Amino acid sequence: MSHPNPALEAVRARIREIESSDRRSRGALPFGLAEVDRRLPGGGLALGALHEVAGGGNGALHGAAAALFTAGIVARLSGPVLWCVTRRDLFAPALAQAGLHPDRIIFAEVEDEKAVLACFEEGLRHGGLAAVVGEVAKLAMTPSRRLQLAAEESGTLAVAIRRWRRATEAADFGQPTASVTRWRVSALPSSPLPTPGVGRPRWLVELIRARSGDCADFELEACDEQGRLALPPKLAHRPVAAQPGRLRAAG
Repeated sequence: MSHPNPALEAVRARIREIESSDRRSRGALPFGLAEVDRRLPGGGLALGALHEVAGGGNGALHGAAAALFTAGIVARLSGPVLWCVTRRDLFAPALAQAGLHPDRIIFAEVEDEKAVLACFEEGLRHGGLAAVVGEVAKLAMTPSRRLQLAAEESGTLAVAIRRWRRATEAADFGQPTASVTRWRVSALPSSPLPTPGVGRPRWLVELIRARSGDCADFELEACDEQGRLALPPKLAHRPVAAQPGRLRAAG
């Protein structure tokens, strides 16, 4: 009669753990907009999961709208946020206007994207943070899978902001990764005011990928000082049947 090999059994147990990890649920963070939340399995952005955000158009390079969209998300969580970057161009007052006060942010400026990914993963495994944000251009399947597993194990929200130095590099955003959702945020003309002035910024928010869900896009007003998005008035008051974001075929 053969005896079980402890090392082999340990490997099999780890494989079973990895295979079942996708079925874990840490809950979800609703956006508070039915038009958006009903497109997402669980009624919001999955916690303990990896999500990708990129800017559209010129925003693919400077990433301003993507950063503010991300700031509004993590602002609605409790606790410190680790933000990993290679470029020293985050504008703290703008993050505060999106609801994320600089006192809550731990900035980690590192030399290259390899270090960003290492810092990103270590922050997720720490388990004491509300969220971890990492700015990267490239995100292959293997490192994204490591980030996803680390987020699942700790329950920490992970957001990869995709930024490129040249517009042609943005094609990498179409490559498969382990992220649960993938978003693109593009600036639109501000909301009109009854008197001369600059109204609340608007974004075209595209849900490009949602695991077990549909793709859609939404015209929204940018995050307020509490990190909350809003429907523009002309959309908020139109008939219910016309309100949902435009449904697209899932990628």
